[in-house]
Amino acid sequence: MSAAWRKALFGLGLLLLLAPVVGVAFHMPSFGDHPLPYGDAINEGAPRDRHVSNAVSAVNFDYRGFDTLGEEFMLVTAVTGAVFLLRGSRGEAVTSKPGTLPNRPIAARSDAVWLISRLSGPFLMMFGLYVVLHATVTPGGGFQGGVIIASGLLLLFLGEGYRGWRHIMHSTLLDILEGGGALLFALAGLAPMLLGASYMQNVLPLGTFRDMLSGGLMPVVNAAVAFAVLAGFSMVFLEFLEETRQPDKQG
Repeated sequence: MSAAWRKALFGLGLLLLLAPVVGVAFHMPSFGDHPLPYGDAINEGAPRDRHVSNAVSAVNFDYRGFDTLGEEFMLVTAVTGAVFLLRGSRGEAVTSKPGTLPNRPIAARSDAVWLISRLSGPFLMMFGLYVVLHATVTPGGGFQGGVIIASGLLLLFLGEGYRGWRHIMHSTLLDILEGGGALLFALAGLAPMLLGASYMQNVLPLGTFRDMLSGGLMPVVNAAVAFAVLAGFSMVFLEFLEETRQPDKQG
């Protein structure tokens, strides 16, 4: 297909989508106004029944925690599949030397990137830890914080280079954290059943409203999500970066 035909099809697609997009935009409810009672019930019940001010965390880790458990295992399965495919085609033995392609030289590392990454990486990881720890108080949680911490680790790669970054990124440890986080989530649901309660029923003391450790079982589940997400994204980053390395001929 020629470039002109591709552009014509792209323009036609935009025209077909324009009318629905405009219609939806003009029929959206006003900010803060919605026709469904579910959000109002959560906003009213989460502070009273779970002693947390972040209603989103209350939904994810308590009211529909079983659904969140399924989402975490979907993440674990997706990461496992990606690792299996990449390692299966590439092999597990790689060197720290970057791979090369004909007529494609490797650019020198920028001093500005090196400095900014070294300075911002640790602060980004600290912010991610803050987001994880305050899941029941302010917007955020284990998933968001885990992604932020993993992004901070990726910045360390830009600052330290592959060789230095690889010294702190151990695939075995990441495997344990990812699987252990999902396992901790599942055990947090099974543990209440030993006390005669329902699966994932909140049986721990709820604590004080707006306290960092409020919510009973929710901080435990939130930590499990943080471990799984942090390790899962870091494992994907690791596998993609190892795709850029030269294979170990002795491996």
